[in-house]
Amino acid sequence: MDFGITLKLDMAPERAVALMKQAETVGFDYGWVFDSHVLWLEPYPLLALMAQATKRMRLGTCVTNPATRDPSVTASALATLNILSEGRMVLGIGRGDSARRVLGKKPTTLATLEQAVHLIHELTEGRPANYAGEQIQMPWVREGSHLPIWIAGYGPKALNLTGRIADGVILQFADPDLIAWCLGFLHEGARQVGRDPKEIKVM
Repeated sequence: MDFGITLKLDMAPERAVALMKQAETVGFDYGWVFDSHVLWLEPYPLLALMAQATKRMRLGTCVTNPATRDPSVTASALATLNILSEGRMVLGIGRGDSARRVLGKKPTTLATLEQAVHLIHELTEGRPANYAGEQIQMPWVREGSHLPIWIAGYGPKALNLTGRIADGVILQFADPDLIAWCLGFLHEGARQVGRDPKEIKVM
């Protein structure tokens, strides 16, 4: 079992960075930051500072979305942060709840989320990808780069999708019965594409 901490970026930047550094010092394995650009501070500059202030901890968004931020921009940001952190970045992504609703917009669709995850995965590992009919690639991505992608989702369809394509699932509750119910759909999705459900991490 790994331990993680999630910060809501409603504090001074230097405090957020100090807290993440302290969390690593006392043994936390993951450091996550909220991504809701109107409600809280912008996460990406702070993730860069956190990457420089830590040495071991994995860092990521909890969670971003493919509607507020263009997936190609997200891929570029995370690939750059992966260079700064020497490969310690993790992407948490979902359909977009608070970040979309505060703008008076609905979360995006699961189909859009799936396309975004595929695009980000390919680009951050240096491969060419199809973007709205255009073939694009980030040639500066370091060889062997890998970005684990975790999806936040609760409904059966979202969990099935997560089981099929993601490295981890983000569940923001701790009720054992609810978690067991969610993992049923997650594991079903994994088995549909020949994956071992045990390979998918659970937060």
